[in-house]
Amino acid sequence: MSDRFARFRRMAWHAVVGRSPRSVAGQVLLVQVVLVVLLVVCGVIALVLQSERDSSVEARRRSIAVAQTFAHSPGLVQAVHSPDPSKELQPLTEAARKTAGVDFIVVMDTKGIRYTHPIPSKIGQRFVGTIGPSLAGKVYTESVHGPLGHEEQATVPVVDAHGRVVALVSAGLKVKNVTSQVDRQLPIILAAGAGALVVSTGGTALVGRRLRRQTHSLAPDEMTRMYEHHDTVLHSVREGVLIVSDDGRLLLANDEARRLLELPAEAEGHNVRELSDLDPATVELLVSGREASDEVHFAGGRLLAVNQRPTDGAGGPRGTVVTLRDSTELQAVSGRAEVTRERLELLYDAGLGIGTTLDVVRTADELAQVAVPRFADFVTVDLADAVLHGEEPLPTATEVRRVAVSGIQDDHPLYEQGRLIDFLPSTPQARGYGSGRSELVPDLSTAEGWLVQDPDRTRRILDYGIHSLIAAPIQARGVVLGMANFWRSKREPFDEEELSLAEELVARAAVSIDNARRYTREHALAVTLQRSLLPRALPEQSALDVGYRYLPAQSGVSGDWFDVIPLPGGRVALSVGDVVGHGLHAAATMGRLRTAVHNFSTLDLPPDELLSHLDELVGRIDQNEACPETADEIVGATCLYAIYDPVTRRCVMARAGHLVPALVAPDGSVAFLDVPAGPPLGLGGLPFQTAELELAEGSQLVLYTDGLIEDRARDLDEGMELLRLALAGHPDRTPEESCQAVLDELLPERPKDDIALLIARTRALPAERVADWDVPRDPAAVSGMRLAVSDTLEEWGLSELGFGMELVLSELITNAIRYASDPIHVRLIHDRTLICEVADGSSTSPHLRYAAMTDEGGRGLFLVSQLAERWGTRYTPHGKVIWAELAIPDLDALLAE
Repeated sequence: MSDRFARFRRMAWHAVVGRSPRSVAGQVLLVQVVLVVLLVVCGVIALVLQSERDSSVEARRRSIAVAQTFAHSPGLVQAVHSPDPSKELQPLTEAARKTAGVDFIVVMDTKGIRYTHPIPSKIGQRFVGTIGPSLAGKVYTESVHGPLGHEEQATVPVVDAHGRVVALVSAGLKVKNVTSQVDRQLPIILAAGAGALVVSTGGTALVGRRLRRQTHSLAPDEMTRMYEHHDTVLHSVREGVLIVSDDGRLLLANDEARRLLELPAEAEGHNVRELSDLDPATVELLVSGREASDEVHFAGGRLLAVNQRPTDGAGGPRGTVVTLRDSTELQAVSGRAEVTRERLELLYDAGLGIGTTLDVVRTADELAQVAVPRFADFVTVDLADAVLHGEEPLPTATEVRRVAVSGIQDDHPLYEQGRLIDFLPSTPQARGYGSGRSELVPDLSTAEGWLVQDPDRTRRILDYGIHSLIAAPIQARGVVLGMANFWRSKREPFDEEELSLAEELVARAAVSIDNARRYTREHALAVTLQRSLLPRALPEQSALDVGYRYLPAQSGVSGDWFDVIPLPGGRVALSVGDVVGHGLHAAATMGRLRTAVHNFSTLDLPPDELLSHLDELVGRIDQNEACPETADEIVGATCLYAIYDPVTRRCVMARAGHLVPALVAPDGSVAFLDVPAGPPLGLGGLPFQTAELELAEGSQLVLYTDGLIEDRARDLDEGMELLRLALAGHPDRTPEESCQAVLDELLPERPKDDIALLIARTRALPAERVADWDVPRDPAAVSGMRLAVSDTLEEWGLSELGFGMELVLSELITNAIRYASDPIHVRLIHDRTLICEVADGSSTSPHLRYAAMTDEGGRGLFLVSQLAERWGTRYTPHGKVIWAELAIPDLDALLAE
């Protein structure tokens, strides 16, 4: 090898002295000169072509301008119509031609016969060119070979006062007469090219001088042979070689280094810190630049002896050269360390990968996944069926359900996932379940207790190749929850040392499974409580067609609620609310607030007053529960309350910190209603405002909680836009279908908050089912009202209710005339019940009392309460309304009897 290197040194020195013309520097210089010359030639050609094109365009533009100017000159039309047009126009065209600098201006008639021409002999002859477009009123340009040579000419029409074309004017210019730019720019380009040639030649000479010094003036084939020789030597040695730059980049790695460190093919050129497969200690050594002698490092399952030296000792570039040697004498120790490392990695991965969710089945599946294939070929997890429902397990291995199965193959004969199994007492699973200790079965073919569990299946398991088993109990807080079974078929049977590893794996999973079980139980209790506090079915009413959805959060229950509450007069109240927080406290508070909404609605309060009462109630709850133990459970809630009247189609609503509702018009358009924003419930001190609007029949009112549109992956505006898109364009969709469409579009994969959605389509009560009258303040008007009501009931087919309604109406009108003030108004509504309303201008409320035998009065309201199904009073901004409802008999039932 030394002789070969000496021969290459002599060749390099001879190349420097001889300055071979085939050197790399000479070839680079020649290429540079050729490139500059080509660039100059291309520039000149491009300039000439561009100049010719610009000359033609300029000639055409000037011809158009001159022709149009002359065609519009004053007196031209009169000259054309004169007895001798040529005599009058020839001097004018010649003067204009010389002034404009064109080669000719020709005036001709509509047949193309010239009146003028720079050559007088051409007058009276036909014009050389196309006149058809100009006779149609257009400006036409063309390139022709006329009497004066190759010309660019333009022909324009001469139009009289009536818009008729009476003559044509053509002007032209020879292209060669247009001043060319080539003569002016060509010297500049040539001078610039010469300068660039000189500069590039000088720069190339300097670069070539340095290149000759670096390559020792070697020819390309000589350099190739030298590189191939060095590369062969570098990659043939059985010792890893690395060269690392001063900034930590890997400059070179031979084949042995790649094998020992398991480097990727594209490792060269990358920073050593970016090579994720290297051991951190090895990376630290390579980037440190310090000297090292036979340091032992672990990499890729090998123990390597590493030597490192700097490369700048002889004046070279800063960096380090590293040699790697596989320490074969330490292989036995390395093998043992590898087993330990794999087990530690398995336990570490189990700690990270098991228990990521509070789901029992998911946690069991994570245990099975992490153990295959690094510890076992197949893993099955069996849990007591009660554990899946959050309950305490039974003390015996009966009613155990297989919840997880994982293996290196899917065609195994083990019990399938989801199967309910009763293990016999003689099986390893039953013994481990009862004793709480792991069972090791090195050879399943000799385990008679296991073989009798299911002889046909166990025989198929043995024939499949499964030969060894560890059955480890899953226990937490002293209670066995199930069994984890580890099976092997492709490697050595389990031993006692691996039994402890299996127990450690199962112990890590047992805590997570028990936590998931307890969470499942608490979550089920909370959801049950919450659902019991929500409406189980919507009440019957005629004002709205309602669809709803309620979805509890997967992470825990919350305080969302909704309600549909029938009100007197055929009206319906809608409410949606959300209690801040999660858990049983929020669910219980929700139940209290929902009950309060029902109670306040029986008083028939307007929305703003009802929210004020709710706000006061939440404030009292906070005061009553204020203590150090519940400092973090201060109640906060939002609510939206709306009342819809099908008779007037008016809707009144108010909100307390809640999101604005959406309205889907009958044409399918969607808008978010402008309802004044009130403060959340519990703040106190601020009033609530109402918004009143008239809804077209068939409109859909959409009420929802924030869990529907708010999510970590999107902001509030994006969620509301998605809701609008999900609702828009489907006016004929039922509320139930709209609810499902909205959830399909907006529902997150794992909701973090409860979702309440209520969609109500409005109905209008037909005008023929409503009758109203203004009543004068005169006792004699009562008899007239009884007659009018009797006639109306006859029209509605409810004459059998006439007697009772007349008594009720008489009492209510008489009370209004005696004790109230004007105006007095009576309204009769035929809905699911027969509703009578008497409105007056007084705010005094009547009270039911029981009259004594000697009392002359006081029996009117008692009579009303006995005849009516319900009765009551509601207040209006201008007084009050006393109402009574009479049940309408089921005519079909009466006919059947």
